[in-house]
Amino acid sequence: MAEGNRTLVAPSILSADFGHLAEEVKRIESGGGDWIHLDIMDGVFVPNITFGPPMVSALRRHSRLPFDTHLMIINPEKYVSKFVDAGADIITIHYEATVHVHRVLSQIREFGKKAGISIVPSTPAAMLTELLPELDLILVMTVNPGFGGQQLIPQTLQKVSQLVEMRHRGEHRYLIEVDGGINGGTCKLAIEAGADVLVAGSAVFESENIEKEINALRCR
Repeated sequence: MAEGNRTLVAPSILSADFGHLAEEVKRIESGGGDWIHLDIMDGVFVPNITFGPPMVSALRRHSRLPFDTHLMIINPEKYVSKFVDAGADIITIHYEATVHVHRVLSQIREFGKKAGISIVPSTPAAMLTELLPELDLILVMTVNPGFGGQQLIPQTLQKVSQLVEMRHRGEHRYLIEVDGGINGGTCKLAIEAGADVLVAGSAVFESENIEKEINALRCR
């Protein structure tokens, strides 16, 4: 999924204009975004509701970029097949959202999709030790999930560095993604900690020049 040592940028449409999402997705692609980040919220696991498989399916025809689908929902095992059918390429579930995490990750991979796990700021990286061989992606939430436009919690980047060491020690191949408060002022901190993929919402969609902002997030 990664391209050499280049930092990938996955703009989150949570901060896009919901009245023109198809156009916003096309803007990400033409602006040089690597993935489309889709925040799926159920109003239970997090205090917000966004959209579900029908929206993902509707947007799928408007972009060739990988759909990075972040399920912030309880009991994600009930919905994995629906997001597969909708066109998701990467499906990330929350460690805190289901009891049988390993089973759900296996389910995702059986569908031929990339399997990711996400942890909220209060969950230590060490909780993922037994799951590392099963993972294509680890998403470290650098804010408490639920809303865009928050400020990055600096301590969360320590987990990124820990996961880099765990990857090296175990010869794993997962990518490390960070989400929350990523902008031109914090991207360098995330990259220095070892992040491979940066999710950014407000920083991208509030910019007058998306291409320029995406390049800036790569510290270029």
